[in-house]
Amino acid sequence: MDREESVVNPLLPLTIAGAGLGLGWWGLRRRSLDRWLLPYLFQSRRRRAPRSGEKVHLLLCLCDHFEPKLGGAPPEQARQRVERWVEEYPRVLGEFRDSDGRPPRHTFFYPEEEYEPEYLDALAGLCRQGFGEVEIHLHHDRDTAQGLRHKLESFKTILAERHGLLARERTTGAVRYGFIHGNWALCNSRPDGRWCGVNNELTVLRQTGCYADFTLPSAPSPTQTRKINSLYYAGDNPNQPRGHDTGVDVGRRPQPEDSLLLIQGPLLLNWGNRKWGLLPRLENGCLQGSQPPSLERLHLWLKARVQVPGRPDWYFVKLHTHGASE
Repeated sequence: MDREESVVNPLLPLTIAGAGLGLGWWGLRRRSLDRWLLPYLFQSRRRRAPRSGEKVHLLLCLCDHFEPKLGGAPPEQARQRVERWVEEYPRVLGEFRDSDGRPPRHTFFYPEEEYEPEYLDALAGLCRQGFGEVEIHLHHDRDTAQGLRHKLESFKTILAERHGLLARERTTGAVRYGFIHGNWALCNSRPDGRWCGVNNELTVLRQTGCYADFTLPSAPSPTQTRKINSLYYAGDNPNQPRGHDTGVDVGRRPQPEDSLLLIQGPLLLNWGNRKWGLLPRLENGCLQGSQPPSLERLHLWLKARVQVPGRPDWYFVKLHTHGASE
């Protein structure tokens, strides 16, 4: 009886390998790792947490995308969200003090489009007790530089003059503010161009009194920059998006003209917390119900080594949350 000989297609192994590479590339792009994995690998040699017994200074900043109306909350629910913070924050944290003798101060990045005088009056009272500060948050879409400038100038004036919020330049008295971009889309960085529209956003921010942007990191969003775990100055180009993709590290050389300071939080691969026991999860400094703070996470935040030259004992840790919702 004749036996048919099986013939193996010589292209089959290449096809399987190609499919595997394609699947791997899709996985990288899905988490925006294609943008920042190479810079992350280049940082491998510097990544380490402080050694046991090593004295360090922790500069911790918790940036709250504070949105009382999140999820379409009705006025009563939004009001209760603000009241809960104003009443419970001093009670829970009032006994604690930092090395300067100050209580923990929460940074409320309040969205311009959710402005309600009542809510800001309440937060201003909390800030006057030393428990926080208010900065500017903004969600916008298909905007222009002129439209953005108007929004920022108007909201800045309201916060400063009506509510006594925001900082002022010591020498000139000019109002200054910190900024977080809604939907992570700083400098028109979404591939589809949504939720911003302004390529030269850094210029508008700087010209309207912004002292620093605190949006990043944004991974796994496709808005994530190639530059990670850094304090740096970036400029922009009105003809191109993502001007903040690269920049000059603070302390490496003087601040370039027409640039803005960007303060990033930690961004790492967490091999101690793996999906399906294989793939490392992202550590991006987010605090929420499914991502509570822990000593293990603190170790990772320090390991990112967001620092400035000349002060190896200073560790900057910028975290973010959406704290208004229940």
